[in-house]
Amino acid sequence: MNLSTNVFSLQRITAAALCSVAVVALASPASAKPRHHHGHRHHHYSRHYVQQQTGWDAFAEAASNPRVANARASMGSTAGGFGGSFGSSGVVAAARQYIGGNPTGRSRLWCARFMNMVLQQSGYRGTGSDMASSFAGYGQRISGPQVGAIAVMSRRGGGHVGIVSGIDASGNPIVISGNHGHRVAESVYSRGRIYAYVMPSS
Repeated sequence: MNLSTNVFSLQRITAAALCSVAVVALASPASAKPRHHHGHRHHHYSRHYVQQQTGWDAFAEAASNPRVANARASMGSTAGGFGGSFGSSGVVAAARQYIGGNPTGRSRLWCARFMNMVLQQSGYRGTGSDMASSFAGYGQRISGPQVGAIAVMSRRGGGHVGIVSGIDASGNPIVISGNHGHRVAESVYSRGRIYAYVMPSS
């Protein structure tokens, strides 16, 4: 009788122990899952806040264009910052607010249209042309890249134009331009593609 009772007690203890292990195993993923979602919600909120406050998505830009992010990290605020000369820092700021969008409403050949729009918003006259090459004879020609200068370049299927927002460690211009991947974007361009740099004129 005592032997049977002991065996039965041992079976109950063993079953209880197995149940405890199963409960812990099932509870652990459940308790970890909310923490994961909390982190995801925090990241989403931070990204939304930055986009809402600045008008552009810094997280998306860094992820999609690491060359720009690396160039920014290496150059800091760029020699001379966005000051430049001829008061052109206002043009860079005006262009940057449209990153990720298309304020012209056009579906093709709108880089020059965007450049003219940004110049006019900044108090400068534009070329009045939708041709990127029209900027080669505009303003004051300078010999190399400078923050606030307009970069005119060659591109398959037509030219391209944008505003210089920085210079990377290799001397390549960082340019904000329209119709870059069908949106306004900031990207590093090879300096060999640029055939004219001009400063805006009033």
